[in-house]
Amino acid sequence: MTQRIISKVTQGSWHEGFLGIGHSASAVFDGIPYEESDPFILFMDDKLNLPGGEPVGGAHPHAGFETLTLVLEGNEKDWKTGSFELMTAGKGIIHTEEITSKQNLHILQVWLALPPEKRWAQPFWQKILLEDVPSLKNDNYQILVYSGSSNGLTSPVRNHTPLTLVDFRMKAGQAVVQELPASQNGLIYVLDGSVQVGDKTIKAGQAGWLNRSAETGNSELALQSLEDTHFVLYAAQPHNVPIVAHGPFIGDTKDDIVRLYKAYGNGQMPHLNNLPGTQKISFGKAQQ
Repeated sequence: MTQRIISKVTQGSWHEGFLGIGHSASAVFDGIPYEESDPFILFMDDKLNLPGGEPVGGAHPHAGFETLTLVLEGNEKDWKTGSFELMTAGKGIIHTEEITSKQNLHILQVWLALPPEKRWAQPFWQKILLEDVPSLKNDNYQILVYSGSSNGLTSPVRNHTPLTLVDFRMKAGQAVVQELPASQNGLIYVLDGSVQVGDKTIKAGQAGWLNRSAETGNSELALQSLEDTHFVLYAAQPHNVPIVAHGPFIGDTKDDIVRLYKAYGNGQMPHLNNLPGTQKISFGKAQQ
């Protein structure tokens, strides 16, 4: 079986986020061209320690891609620790992220390109809570499978773009092996500690990029924790076609972007809250 390695390690930089004071953000893909991150468009590590008061955020549109939201630390109300949401914006959707109360949150937000033939799919929303995420836990490590498969576990989350999203928490000096399709492109993002893959060490705040492979079938990624370590693996099938990005929209041409802004301005995009039940899935206890 093909053995995957880390081709390079990159370091994100923290800055004040768009929500202002109390919002720290790191753009994990800063300086990485889409040709190398395909099909991932954007990756933000957001830490919010907000005082509350005047509303921050608000309603905004998306189209042409999917948003992946992993809540590492939540408020156990609207944002539950360990929950995951996948929103297929497709032909266009509006959602609201408005905060008025005091919050202490840590969230990973990723934009994932849709395949060209599914670029304008109907909007769709999925949510899974921590207690419903397929998991493997022992004295040495914990594995949470949010999308795709890992170590005999498979997530119920549905994908337009084949996606592997796995959360690993490992004690010092432990080893695990992750199988994934050899064709998938992606990265390991370390939140705490450090992990070694081959001759590369990835530390907290760094991303270790998987080498690209022309092989078919499955591949293996061997992971060794050097200390107590928490990291996430994002890997997905690249589309190998260019995209046009502008603001909250992704398209195949500039004409797509113009059309999307016009549709949004004309009120032709539905709000997430108004999607019919056939376009929403809450897995397990998330249904309650």
